Amino acid sequence: MTDPTAATAPPEGQPAHVVRVHERIADVPRAVWDGFDGTSRAHGTAYNPFIRHDFLSALEEAGCAIADTGWHGQHLVLEDGAGNALAAAPAYLKAHSQGEYVFDHAWADAWERAGGRYYPKLQLSVPFTPATGPRLLIGPDVNAEAARAALANAIAQLTERLGLSSAHVTFAQKPDLDALLEAGFLHRTDQQFHFINKGYGSYAEFLETLSSRKRKALKKERATALENGITIDWLTGSDITEAALDDFYVFYTDTGERKWGRPYLNRRFFSLVAERMADDILLVMASRNGRNIAGAINFIGGDTIFGRHWGCVEHHRFLHFEVCYHQAIDFAIERKLAVVEAGAQGEHKLARGYLPVTTHSAHFIPHEGFRKAIEDYLHHERADVARFGKILADAGPFRKAD
Repeated sequence: MTDPTAATAPPEGQPAHVVRVHERIADVPRAVWDGFDGTSRAHGTAYNPFIRHDFLSALEEAGCAIADTGWHGQHLVLEDGAGNALAAAPAYLKAHSQGEYVFDHAWADAWERAGGRYYPKLQLSVPFTPATGPRLLIGPDVNAEAARAALANAIAQLTERLGLSSAHVTFAQKPDLDALLEAGFLHRTDQQFHFINKGYGSYAEFLETLSSRKRKALKKERATALENGITIDWLTGSDITEAALDDFYVFYTDTGERKWGRPYLNRRFFSLVAERMADDILLVMASRNGRNIAGAINFIGGDTIFGRHWGCVEHHRFLHFEVCYHQAIDFAIERKLAVVEAGAQGEHKLARGYLPVTTHSAHFIPHEGFRKAIEDYLHHERADVARFGKILADAGPFRKAD
């Protein structure tokens, strides 16, 4: 749907850049893609598993994020005049707004009722993954600020050139957000709940920071979850077998079918990602009487563990909280990881030590009237998100002295 290359206007006095558009991550050499910041463990705490070539290619090879499912790959690589890769961004032409977790359905409805065509739109994100991470990926030995600015401007120009209604960069980190806002994108905020590891030596040490009532409640909750002979295992690396993935997929599809009718990810995806990234995966499995009955899959970054999907075939009181939230905290403390990101939504996480954290996205709207309406809406929405976040933080389980 796009030209394979598109010249972009560089900052004054700088050579022209070229944006190459690739419909598949596989069309970008792994060595090039995984040389960008954050894409491999060589980048230390900045490592984010979801922007790794192996993760994105698994989504495409398994048929989860492809044109037929409404995710038409348009991965951008910014090159200088000599063909050197300066920056990149995972991007998709979207035929709908599913699997994004930053909801713009009302925007689409308003645009369509006004006689416009909202889809396709340009989406810069990791499909089905509400996790903050790099979106404008910067190459080695590159002026990062200049490269982000050039890529942000290229995204805006490409959106206008293709006649798209909008471009959306979701779950962005601050350096990317700053560059996008400077390029004329609009700023949107939302809320998630993250556990912050303040150097705890054990879960018991973390509990000591809570009020007495909350501390007792969580101790009771964890004990109750493991009644009826339930045991918990951590599977990572070579311990993740196809049999374990078979069980987990049953759990995952049960949750997906109840939540949104059809799970986004298929069985092949889990095999591909486990084959390529097993050391970046933590599978928490709960079993009873020798049978797996529930599980949660997490991905391990440089300093963060990301909780992603959960499901079960037997319902036990508090088991969801144990498998998804308490076990992730245990793992983060043991591995000395700084953060647990527990995914989208869920004020119930607050009582379990997860605090409200603001997430950020950036949106480019070429149409002046539509842009003004959304800009006004976002101004009020950001204020509401900030107020609600403060209320939630004040209601947290920690001792007030902390």
